[in-house]
Amino acid sequence: MYDLSAKFNTFYTSKVVLSQDEQNKLHQKANLNIQRLKDGLKEYNKDNDTNYVIQETCVQGSVAMSTVVQNDDNDYDIDVAIVFDKEDLGDKGALATRNMVAAALKDKTKQFNTAPKVKTSCVRVSYAEGYHIDFAIYRRTYNESLECWEYEHSGSEWTKRDLRGLTDWFKEKNDLSDGKLRKVVRLSKMFCKSREIWKNMPSGLLQTVVCNEELQNVYTRIDELFYYTMEAIIKRLDVYTSVSAPVDDGRDLTPRKIDKKKMTNWKNRLKSKIEDLDVLFKDDCTEDEAIQAWYGFFNHVYWDQNTSSLESTSNSNYYVVKVRSFAETEQFIEDLYTYCPQYKCRISCQVSGNGFRPKPIAQFMTMLSRYLPHNFEIRCEMEYTDCPPPYKIMWKVKNVGPEAERRNMLRGQIFEKGDRIIEHSNFYGNHYIECYIIKDELCVAKQRVDIPIGRR
Repeated sequence: MYDLSAKFNTFYTSKVVLSQDEQNKLHQKANLNIQRLKDGLKEYNKDNDTNYVIQETCVQGSVAMSTVVQNDDNDYDIDVAIVFDKEDLGDKGALATRNMVAAALKDKTKQFNTAPKVKTSCVRVSYAEGYHIDFAIYRRTYNESLECWEYEHSGSEWTKRDLRGLTDWFKEKNDLSDGKLRKVVRLSKMFCKSREIWKNMPSGLLQTVVCNEELQNVYTRIDELFYYTMEAIIKRLDVYTSVSAPVDDGRDLTPRKIDKKKMTNWKNRLKSKIEDLDVLFKDDCTEDEAIQAWYGFFNHVYWDQNTSSLESTSNSNYYVVKVRSFAETEQFIEDLYTYCPQYKCRISCQVSGNGFRPKPIAQFMTMLSRYLPHNFEIRCEMEYTDCPPPYKIMWKVKNVGPEAERRNMLRGQIFEKGDRIIEHSNFYGNHYIECYIIKDELCVAKQRVDIPIGRR
């Protein structure tokens, strides 16, 4: 794999890691809103003749684990645990307790555009500039025999939960990995938020648990560590998308269909964009090609060599730019049909142009270095399958890389179009064509042809 670790390290330290000043601001916002809640509770108690008292508070989630990454929209999720004594709450239900907390906050957050919102597992306070504080509500009882406090979380009902378990677990795993786990989690989060149009991506917690499961700790170079961990995650998610908590008796973190969909989206988008990195494994890969490959993966201005002067003159250590807007058109055969390989298929690919008569693509690659020129015709034909008819043939033409995104021509739709298609080499990138054999509503065979197109 081409060694771009020096530039990758600079990307990580300057464009991914949130500065200490910004991290301090997040903790300050947490503390400010904890005080607002405490003040609001005093008034709530006075108005309702109650005596609710917050016994403990602690910051949780990505802020506690220090896995928050730079975000140009300031869309920071600050998780704060608020603990009451169970005895004080009496028979108050989980939802009623969240409603009480929201009511206590309401008068103290009148300057906000929106009132505190009661959600399934928290009460949210949202700032106009993008920050939001999620108050997770707990109640506690003291276990005399074990001599410790036991906690229950306010969700759809009260459920047993380890208040600091996830944070302690992460810190232990990160220490055992010599800090590698935190690096990979941060980079994974940068990838998951790299395109505005990507909706329904997994939460930071889901990414953190799976990154720990698949962490390829044998690699010391940061680019290799990240690449091979993401590759392992793709393989893992190909098999199963469920995620269990490493604490709380292994509770299911993906109980809903939307949770599974988020994991599938992560897998599909990782699998698609990791193809941008294939060039890194070619023996004659250049630094320019390696930089372009990571640009296609992260979609971040840091990797755009055309903005190098802007990068060098910026005094900000917090600089992220939305690089491009493009249509998310790619489809995945596994979303349309159950993939059940039972047969074989073979694709022939003939290339012609600029006075050259049609030749197999492999022959052209030998003649013209490893890239096809522009404006050549590419004919693909499904010339053989041992699948007995009837069946249908479907195709996918995928343009890969930053140039495809810049032109808004990623394509990637799956369509039925007989046994042959004709395409043209229009612009740079490691593109590809896939052919699928569909029988009895199953994808029973597929084959892929890589179409690497050079620069002009």
